[in-house]
Amino acid sequence: MSTVVWYFAYGSNMQSATLRGRRGIAYRRSVAVRVRGWRLVLDKPGLIAPDRQTFANIVPEATAYVLGVCFEMSADDLAHVELTEGVKIENYRRVMVAVEPLAEMPDPPREAATLTSDRRADAARPTTRYMEIVIDGAVEHGLPPEWVAQLRTVSTIPEDAQSLAFRNALDQVMRRPGGSSA
Repeated sequence: MSTVVWYFAYGSNMQSATLRGRRGIAYRRSVAVRVRGWRLVLDKPGLIAPDRQTFANIVPEATAYVLGVCFEMSADDLAHVELTEGVKIENYRRVMVAVEPLAEMPDPPREAATLTSDRRADAARPTTRYMEIVIDGAVEHGLPPEWVAQLRTVSTIPEDAQSLAFRNALDQVMRRPGGSSA
């Protein structure tokens, strides 16, 4: 049996359909949380159109906070998240963050692993499809309406054919058959 860990998601991985379906992660519990000292940005370049398309990221900022979802999962599942997010190719890197659950729960998380990147593409934007997934995950897990409203103000671009084809091919590789091994 694998060790149980907490993973903090703030982008598309907040959506259960992405985490369970696209990545094949069988998480045990989820809870909406706040992480102080970090700010959500949507400027991390993609692998296909790095000068055009971006994804969610968090950057350190002492007076800021980011809202997202903590998922309890096996260490093997976290390793799979990191593999599919490109940690081995330095697309993101793991950091540990202190988390504050937004609702009371038994045995709440206090710390979680999450991913961040130093890569930036200030002129690029997330796709409309990507932001719909992020917003869906935020709503699904009950993040505050003000946070969801803020996400809805993000300027987006349509997904181009090259990105769509790459995403469809990548989906075939990313998902583990049968989900968690724990």
